[in-house]
Amino acid sequence: MAQNIEEWYKQMPVITRSYLTLSFLTTAGCALDIISPFSVYFNARLIFYKFELWRLLTNFFFFGSLGLDFLFHMFFLSRYCRLLEEGSFRHRTADFFYMLVFGGVLLTSCAPFVNIQFLGSSLTFMMVYVWGRRNQYVNMNFLGLFNFTAPYLPWVLLAFSMLLGSSPVVDLLGMAAGHTYYFLEDVYPKLSEKRDPMTGQVIKPGRRLLKTPGAIKALFPQRDEDVPDPGALGGDNMQWENAAVPDEHN
Repeated sequence: MAQNIEEWYKQMPVITRSYLTLSFLTTAGCALDIISPFSVYFNARLIFYKFELWRLLTNFFFFGSLGLDFLFHMFFLSRYCRLLEEGSFRHRTADFFYMLVFGGVLLTSCAPFVNIQFLGSSLTFMMVYVWGRRNQYVNMNFLGLFNFTAPYLPWVLLAFSMLLGSSPVVDLLGMAAGHTYYFLEDVYPKLSEKRDPMTGQVIKPGRRLLKTPGAIKALFPQRDEDVPDPGALGGDNMQWENAAVPDEHN
């Protein structure tokens, strides 16, 4: 059993493994009173007036007390973070990291206005949203009650969370960040491309507004032959990822 867990952990791609590890260590550290949740939560006043800049990052790694809710969040974090990194971001680690940075900046900008102290759940929900939009033909099942396709997964989870009495703000914030990224990265380039009116062929590729900075690419160097065509990674072309989630097919 321990060997299987070790193999599962080692087989994770680098971003998923790093985020899962930092989240577990931070949450476990707070549960064991090694560190205090009050030293990691997001507080704009402490960040900008006391220069406690670490809070910009640490608030994404705390997921509450160790329990079923923590396991639930770790499952979704490890699953959909990995599906994205091994799917539409395969061999594009720098682009995936930049997506998380973009989402983190958006969520951090909104946090002071919605009074959220920990943004890890929102970032996880962003990943679920992006995965769902890029895998629109994947069939899923919720607790054996009803079937739906992947783009509806965030809404199903939101409804279930509200039934349990949780506030929808955290989930909605993640969905908004996910939709912003999906529109700018997958939708807008197609809207801005120019096509031949007679043949319909693309004569000028659309603009990509979210180009990964060179500094981030330098952190995660990739060989040119490993990088797929970004234009082939939109939602309508993601059917090949279905094989990554055979247990969710009917």
